[in-house]
Amino acid sequence: MGNSSDDSLEEDISESEIEEYEDKSYEELKNGNHHVKTSGESFSCPYCSKKKKRDYLYKELLQHAIGVGKSSSEKRSMKDKANHLALAKYLEKDIMDVDGPSGGPSKPKSEAPLGCDHDEMFVWPWTGVVVNIPTELRDGRYIGGSGSKLRDELTARGFNPIRVHPLWNYRGHSGCAAVEFNKDWPGLHNAMSFEKEYEADHHGKKDWIASNGRGSGLYAWVARADDYKAASIIGEHLRKIGDLKTISDIMAEEARKQSKLVSNLTNVIEVKNKHLEEMKRIVSEASVSLNNLIEEKDKLHQAYNEEIRKIQTSARDHFQKIFNDHEKLKLQLESHKRELDLRGRELEKREAHNENERKKLCEEIEKNVMKNSSLQLAAVEQQKADEKVYKLAEDQKKQKENLHRRIIQLEKQLDAKQALELEIERLRGTLNVMKHMGDDGDMEILKKMDSMLKVLREKEGELEDLEALNQTLIVKERKSNDELQEARKELISGLKEMSGRAHIGVKRMGELDNKPFHEACKRKYGVAEPEERALELCSLWEEFLRDSEWHPFKVVEIEGKHQGVIDDNDEKLRSVRDELGDEVYTAVRTALIEINEYNPSGRYIISELWNYGEGRKATLQEGVAFILRKWKTYRDKRGIH
Repeated sequence: MGNSSDDSLEEDISESEIEEYEDKSYEELKNGNHHVKTSGESFSCPYCSKKKKRDYLYKELLQHAIGVGKSSSEKRSMKDKANHLALAKYLEKDIMDVDGPSGGPSKPKSEAPLGCDHDEMFVWPWTGVVVNIPTELRDGRYIGGSGSKLRDELTARGFNPIRVHPLWNYRGHSGCAAVEFNKDWPGLHNAMSFEKEYEADHHGKKDWIASNGRGSGLYAWVARADDYKAASIIGEHLRKIGDLKTISDIMAEEARKQSKLVSNLTNVIEVKNKHLEEMKRIVSEASVSLNNLIEEKDKLHQAYNEEIRKIQTSARDHFQKIFNDHEKLKLQLESHKRELDLRGRELEKREAHNENERKKLCEEIEKNVMKNSSLQLAAVEQQKADEKVYKLAEDQKKQKENLHRRIIQLEKQLDAKQALELEIERLRGTLNVMKHMGDDGDMEILKKMDSMLKVLREKEGELEDLEALNQTLIVKERKSNDELQEARKELISGLKEMSGRAHIGVKRMGELDNKPFHEACKRKYGVAEPEERALELCSLWEEFLRDSEWHPFKVVEIEGKHQGVIDDNDEKLRSVRDELGDEVYTAVRTALIEINEYNPSGRYIISELWNYGEGRKATLQEGVAFILRKWKTYRDKRGIH
C-alpha cells in the first residue's frame, strides 16, 4: 500500500508505457508485496487505500479492477489504470487457480448475495437506474447515447446486463436509463456489484441526491421501492416493467416451485417404473419365444446339412462308378481295334493263288474296313459318352442346387404344415361344436357341417402329402450325408500321399509328439545317447496311450453340462511332469485329449482333415478348394489346357 502514496508523488506515465508498468505491478502482486486477500471470502483493493475501507467479494473486486483499468475517465491516472489492470490479471490467473475454477471463493451463484436485507423491497426483475447521461439539443429535441452502447460498456466491466432502456419524454432523451439484469440470483449479484462499483466511485444514489443533480459523469444504483413509487419518468417506467418484491418472497416462491416440480417428477418416475416393468415382462416373453424359434431353426439347419452331405456322397460315388465303366469300355474298344489291325496286316501279306481265294481276301479286307469304320464310330461314341459323363456331373450339381431349394421349400412347407394342423384342429373343434348345437330339423347347420367335413378331408389330404414329401427329403439328405463322408475319406486318403507342409493336410489325431522327449532327454542325460532314451520313452508312452484300461479322465460340471476333462492328479501324468517337465506333460496331455475326442473306444491313431493355419478340423469345402488350387498350379507348370 505504501507504493500507492509513492506513485502519487511521481510523475504520471504515458499510454505507451502502461503495458510495461502493468507487468511490473503484476510481478509485485505475485511476489506478495501487496495483500489482496484479507480473509477466507473477503478481498481488498491495495490501490484504493485512500477511500473508505470496505471488503469486496472476489467477483466484486474483479469487476472493480476491470472497470477502473478500462475506464475512460480523466480522473484516473495512467498508473492507477495500469495497477488495476495488473490486479485484474492477478485475480484471474493466480487467485482463480488457487481457489478453484468456480471463479473465486464467493458464494454459489444459486444463492442470494451476502450483505443484502432479505426484507428490503426491490424492483423485480432486477433493474438498475442510470442518470446524468450526457444529452444535447438538436432540432428542438434532446438526444443521447444509445442503450446498446451503454449495455456494451457495462458488459465490458463485468456487470452482464440483458438490455438498457433509455427513457424518453416529450422533450426527447431524459438523460436517464433503466438497466435490466437477469431474473435469477446471478442477475442480483451483477446488479449489486453494479451498484457497489458506482458507490465506490462516489457516483451512487446518495451521491446523486447530495449533488442536487448537478454532478459530473454517470450515477447509478439498483431500483428499490422509493424509485418504484416516485412520480417521475423513472418510477413510471419501473411500474410498467416490474413489481416490488423482497428477496424472502422470491426465495419462498422458488421453494414452492421446486416442491411442486419434485412432486411432479416423483409421479412421472412412478409411471415410468410401471412402464419399465411392463416392458421387462414383454421382453422376457419375447426372449422365450425367440429361443424356441432359434432351437427349431437349428434343428432344421442340422437336418438340412446332413441331407446335403448324404446327397453329395451319393453323387460322387455314382459319378465315379460311371467314369470307371466308361474307362473299361474305352480300353476294350482299343484292344479290339489293335487285334483287327493285326489281322488286316496278316491278310495283306497273304497271296491268293486263285480267284476264289483272292475274292475271299477282298471280302475279308472289306469286312476289316467295315469293322475299322465301326471301331471309329465306337470311338466317337466313347467321346460322346465322356461328354455325357461331364454333363452328368453338371446335372448332379444342378440337382444339388435344386435339392437346396427343395429343402428351403420344405422349411416353408413345414411352417405351412403346422398352420394346416392348427386349421384342421380348429375345423374339428368347430365341427364338434356344431354337432352339439345342431338340431335334427335344422338343414342349414347340416349343410355347414357337410361343407366343413369336406374342407377337413381336403386339409388332411394336404397334410399327408406334406408328410410324404418331408420323408422323401429326409431320405435324400441321409444319402447325401453318406456321400459326403465317403468323399472326406477319399480326400484324406489322397492328401496322405502328397508330400510337403501346407495349411490344409492330414493330421494323425492322438499321435505323440517326440520333439519334447528329445529336448527333455538332452537336459536330463546330456549328450550321452539322448536320442535312444527319447525313442524308448516315446514308445513307452505310446503303449500307455493305447492301453484301454488307463483312463486318466474325470467328469466335471461346466456351465450346467457334464464334461470329461484330464485328471491332472493321475499318478502317471504327475510322474511324467515331475521327471520330464511341462513340455512332455503337455504333449502327452494333447495326445490324450485327441484320442478321447476322435477314437475313445479303439484308442488308436486316426487320420483327420486338418486346417494347420487356424489349428482346427478342416471342412470338406476347404479340402476340395485346396486340391483344386494344387491341380491348377500343376496344370499351369505343365502347360496342360
